[in-house]
Amino acid sequence: MLLTEYRFDLAIQALRSILPLAHPADAMLRQFFQQERIGSNERALVAETVFGVLRHRLFLEHACANKSATASQATPRRMALAYWVRFGGYNLRELTPLLKRDEEKWLGQVKGINLDELPLAVQAELPDWVIEKLRGAMTDEAILTLGRSMQQPAALDLRVNTLLANRDEVLQSMQAEGRDAQATPWSPIGIRLKGKPSLTRHPLFLTGKFEVQDEGSQLLGFLLAPKRNDMVVDFCAGSGGKALMLGAMMRSQGRLYAWDVSEKRLTNLKPRLKRSGLSNLHPQLIAHENDNKVKRLAGKIDRVLVDAPCSGLGTLRRNPDIKFRQSPQSIAELTRKQASILAAASKLVKPGGRLVYATCSFLHEENRAIVDDFLSSHADFVLRPAAEILAQQLIPLDTGECLQLLPQLHGTDAFFAAVLERAKPVAQGDTHLSREE
Repeated sequence: MLLTEYRFDLAIQALRSILPLAHPADAMLRQFFQQERIGSNERALVAETVFGVLRHRLFLEHACANKSATASQATPRRMALAYWVRFGGYNLRELTPLLKRDEEKWLGQVKGINLDELPLAVQAELPDWVIEKLRGAMTDEAILTLGRSMQQPAALDLRVNTLLANRDEVLQSMQAEGRDAQATPWSPIGIRLKGKPSLTRHPLFLTGKFEVQDEGSQLLGFLLAPKRNDMVVDFCAGSGGKALMLGAMMRSQGRLYAWDVSEKRLTNLKPRLKRSGLSNLHPQLIAHENDNKVKRLAGKIDRVLVDAPCSGLGTLRRNPDIKFRQSPQSIAELTRKQASILAAASKLVKPGGRLVYATCSFLHEENRAIVDDFLSSHADFVLRPAAEILAQQLIPLDTGECLQLLPQLHGTDAFFAAVLERAKPVAQGDTHLSREE
């Protein structure tokens, strides 16, 4: 796309409003577009530049500094120029009409920076505090591989609503339209599209035959594996993507509650629910994890999904600003909340029932550490191998005892999930049975 002064100024304005990261970047960008009524080409350039700068911010700050200066030289103008010449596919000749004195020489130096000589945090585009947390479980080489995978934009995954359609039908329709669409490798109801097509007006979307949902998120539903007449709770439902999948797996039978503490998120579920064709899904607002609704259903629920509030670091391909908006302090607060929610949600599970604890994070302390602490104080729950549950549904994916998805290995966001089952009471005469059995 031709870079003009007008387009350059738009990119600078957007970066100036978003880079302080007082709010999520995607929300700030939507607000910017509402204020600036600009064409689709300009919108595409601004969005690509903003998210590109966020993905490569640590390198760009390094590139904008010199021996006598600091990262404070990383102005929106210089960040945009350095991004375009290093990652955006523009050459110096294309940028020359926009440059001030000495900027051409500086950009030549930016192009020549040897990334391999820079600190691991800059190469991986992960803040130092994240690097330190990962070093407990990963080598520097593995951290770099993870960091580089998170710098790549994510594909667009769709989940076919099996209540109204099948994957072949939707896939063939997408391919007939000339879209680069493939079946997802793990989820049997997923479709992956190349690029970032807008599908909100697509006839199959408007008639509820598919929803946008990352393949990793879809696999959580297969771990929960609800049966048709079960009672099921999606404990942290958000805007309901996973609840809608669970309802379809149940063939709109049984009873499915979608709980959340945010009325706004549940309101966003309403149009999706209307399109879905489901009649068994009941969205309900709860005040907190120990709400009376939780107490009333204690010990009565067959399946409980806890997609816990988390750092979101597993979604850096889509939300690169998250790594700058989280901190060791916020992680500590989240882990306390995660442990509390898991303990509260476990009270719902009936003997023989199943609970799936999940996050979109790659940090051990949000994932296995929470599960291990829970199991140490809840002797009536056992950890079931995730691969065993998936194999029952003909999904040949084995990442160990728990599900741990990583973009460089699985092409999904980074997801963690553990399958916990509540033991049935031991009948009299069967006291030889152990917890492990």
